[in-house]
Formats: sequence, structure tokens, C-alpha cells
Amino acid sequence: MEDKTSLFKVILGSSSIARRKILAEMGYEFTVMSADIDEKGIRKEKPEELVIALAEAKADAILHRLPVGDHVKEAEPTLLITSDQVVVYEGAVREKPANEKEAREYIKGYSGGHAATVGSVLVTNLKTGFRKGEWDRVEIYFHEIPDEVIEKLIEEGTVLHVAGGLIIEHPLIKPYVKQVVGTTDSVMGLPKALTEKLIKEAL
Repeated sequence: MEDKTSLFKVILGSSSIARRKILAEMGYEFTVMSADIDEKGIRKEKPEELVIALAEAKADAILHRLPVGDHVKEAEPTLLITSDQVVVYEGAVREKPANEKEAREYIKGYSGGHAATVGSVLVTNLKTGFRKGEWDRVEIYFHEIPDEVIEKLIEEGTVLHVAGGLIIEHPLIKPYVKQVVGTTDSVMGLPKALTEKLIKEAL
């Protein structure tokens, strides 16, 4: 696999294992920094605006912890990639479920129905100060999901830590995904094509 990052450095501003995996699959070497922000403190009317605002807040939080002066002086640029994702169901924005009860309600709602993920990618060039963010939306349609499958998912616990309690690549849920209009990497939290496009624009 070619290493694309010999001419610049990459920092992934996310602790998400899925995002790390996707960025590595894209052929980038990177360091990871997570942003500790109060996501509930940021509110926007539209999901597209919300995920961009959250990616910007994450970038700002990480920039406060970095010696930006050093990055400006360095020969090769450093790109900071931040992102956020929400699930939209019947027009309402869903973030991570608060508890098992909420996760159960969320997944029962998807059964035989449909949801969408709206995810953002924001690339900040620490050398030049360039910053650009865009969003991507994916529609997901489900077959009926049996109650025992929902209980197993909740018992296993991963669904409690993701936006809308939605993981389409999970072996338990995969058989009940009817159709995905968009890309799986976008649903997992980092759309490859959009990330690649913004990296090129930021250099």
C-alpha cells in the first residue's frame, strides 16, 4: 500500500475506531488526538449545520492544545481531520442513545423503516490556516428486525456508543439491512471520497 503522507502530516481528531480504520484503509499514516467537547452544548436547526458545527468545535478544541506556531514553521503542512455524525429519523436528529431503553426505542423504530446518517468532514491545514468542511448523507432501509436481535445488540453494547444506535456493518444487524443509498464508509463515520477531496483542496 502506498503511503500518501510523505509530503504532509495528518492528525485524526477522533477517538473512533471505525474512523481510524477507514483513514488507514485510505493509505494515510496519522496520529490521533481526541477532542473533548460538550456536544450537547451545540445546537443547530438542520442536521447538516449541526455536524459541521461539531466538527469545527472539535478542531478548535484540538488546536488549543497544539503548538500551532511550530506547525506554521515546519516545511511540510499538517492536516487536522475532524468529523461528526448524527442519525436522522422521521426528521428528528439522533445522537448517541442516553441509555439501553432509548437504544431499544431507536432500533425498534428502524425495523421495517428507514433512517439516514448525516456526517461531516472538516480539514484544517495547520500551516496555512485553510479550513473547509462538507457533509454527506446516506439513506438506509431496513427489513423487520426481530426483538431478540435487538436485545442481543443491546446486551453486546456497541450500539450504545454510536449515533442513533445505528451500526449497519454489525454481524447481527447486517442481514436486516435492505438497502443502503450511499457508501458504507460514510455510515461508519468517515466518507472516503469526501475526505480525499478536502485533503487535496487543503494542500
